[in-house]
Amino acid sequence: MISRFGLLTKRADLTEEEFDRHWQGGHGPLAARLPGLGAYFQHRVTDKQQFGISHERGSDWDLDGFSELHFPDMETMLAAVSGEDFAPALADEDAFLADLALVACEKHVVVPFQPGGGPVIKRMTLLKRVPGMSDGDFRREWLETHAAWVRQWPDVLGYHQNIVLDRYKGSRTESAPHEAVPVDGIVEFWFRDTETAAKLYASDIVAETQEHAKVFLDTITPYFVETRQVA
Repeated sequence: MISRFGLLTKRADLTEEEFDRHWQGGHGPLAARLPGLGAYFQHRVTDKQQFGISHERGSDWDLDGFSELHFPDMETMLAAVSGEDFAPALADEDAFLADLALVACEKHVVVPFQPGGGPVIKRMTLLKRVPGMSDGDFRREWLETHAAWVRQWPDVLGYHQNIVLDRYKGSRTESAPHEAVPVDGIVEFWFRDTETAAKLYASDIVAETQEHAKVFLDTITPYFVETRQVA
């Protein structure tokens, strides 16, 4: 499965409420019409603090939302954004967005999301690999070594890794260079609440995990989000 994430920055003249209202009620139904679409989520940014992380935050991004569209494969995704069904959604972007970058990702479920009872908070994080590291080395450090560390964390309700396969800026079908969209992975983390997360991030196991992050990550840029499913 391919997860196509849109990295959204709202128009400066819109309030957060205006942006979110148009995204949900205006743009959402248009994007939900894409052929081959398996699921469509909107993740509205609610907090941009560098919560519990000493790593440098990426200066390339100041996002207001993440869109997430699921397709069975890259061919279906590219066909969906090349056809007539996509034209209304494409034309609507200027109504609420100042900037948009896209990444097509391969999703890896390290800790399956199991909310159980009670409240849930979600954090999504952009990762940029250290300069000079190859795709293969980044994949091994994150998907294998780092994932093994995170599996040891207590009180995690879910942890998914989305490793970037391709990037798009401007064109929806022609690949962009890494410097145009400097993202190598997107993390999805679920916790019960911020108090539980804060206690966890103060623990020794997280400190050791973050030491390993220095081996392969240049910047870590987290956002707390509120998620809704559109399709």
